Amino acid sequence: MKTEKVRITTPFIKLDSFLKFAGAAETGGQAKELVQEGKVLVNGEPCAMRGKKLRPGDRVISGGTEYLVTE
Repeated sequence: MKTEKVRITTPFIKLDSFLKFAGAAETGGQAKELVQEGKVLVNGEPCAMRGKKLRPGDRVISGGTEYLVTE
C-alpha cells in the first residue's frame, strides 16, 4: 500500500471533500458512494460519515492508498 501526504491549509476538511481533494474520488457523488459502501477507513476504522471532520494527523485509506492529512 502506498502512502501519500495531503496538505490542508484549514483547521479541518470534511471527508467527502478530502476524497475529492486527494484524488481518491473524481466527484462528490463518487466520494459519497465510497463512504456509504464502507470502502473508506479513517484512522483504521470504517467510516460511514461523509461529513466527518479530518484534521492533521488523521489517516484515510481508500482504494489501496493511505492518505496522511498534514498541515
